[in-house]
Amino acid sequence: ERVGSAQGAGKACELRLRGAAAHVFEPEEAVFYGMETEMESQSAGSQDGFTPVTRKGGRRAKKRQAEQLSAAGEGGDAGRMDTEEARPAKRPVFPPLSGDAFLGGKEETRKIPVPANRYTPLKENWMKIFTPIVEHLGLQIRFNLKSRNVEIRTCKETKDVSALTKAADFVKAFILGFQVEDALALIRLDDLFLESFEITDVKPLKGDHLSRAIGRIAGKGGKTKFTIENVTRTRIVLADVILKTGIFVAHLFHFIYCRKVHILGSFQNIKMARTAICNLILGNPPSKVYGNIRAVASRAADRF
Repeated sequence: ERVGSAQGAGKACELRLRGAAAHVFEPEEAVFYGMETEMESQSAGSQDGFTPVTRKGGRRAKKRQAEQLSAAGEGGDAGRMDTEEARPAKRPVFPPLSGDAFLGGKEETRKIPVPANRYTPLKENWMKIFTPIVEHLGLQIRFNLKSRNVEIRTCKETKDVSALTKAADFVKAFILGFQVEDALALIRLDDLFLESFEITDVKPLKGDHLSRAIGRIAGKGGKTKFTIENVTRTRIVLADVILKTGIFVAHLFHFIYCRKVHILGSFQNIKMARTAICNLILGNPPSKVYGNIRAVASRAADRF
């Protein structure tokens, strides 16, 4: 009986222990199951497109991230460029504007003063100057007898914005001493310019030294000047400009003659002609100047 009772008590203790173990381990198993479910949800989220978390502060990790971002940006730019190239560019279409729309309804005027020594040439060649300005450029021109200025202004027939500037340069070139045919190139071509400088700006010469410098530029019968014009494809004018410096008793004026050189041509050709003239002013012999400008002109022709 004692043995039976002892066996029954042992079985009861086992059952109690099993129940206690089940009661103790059930919450822990539930905790473990919960962690597994959370890990599964995180893995599922990473598969959906979220990037995995890396260790903070790592240089290699930062470099990898920067490389990945730059690669992604280049790929996106390339894709954008491909799409942009594929799209046809649409050009805006605007109706042609009239002269009034160009100028905003306002008239513009240019005034070119005429010295006394150019009155007669201007009167003789007035129709040659008047015709291209009025007929081709659509401008209005007149010579004001009171102010001694050639006045040019726009009107309704003016179609080009640059017409007024071209006409002013054309008249100014004629006033400086160029032939009408040579000055007319300023209206026909866009890459022609005028440049003027004084001989004394290159070297302060006076008296006979200045006269000899002018003689070296012109040459015998204008030979040197014509040679420079033909080689550099420009037009050159040697002019004396009269300057009044003051008023004295009995209305007598003190005059100073200013020797100027005017060059008409393209930018590169003006540069070659100006270099040749400056060398002549400084005293170089014409033969040496001829050789230099011919070498420069041949090099320029080879480039083009």
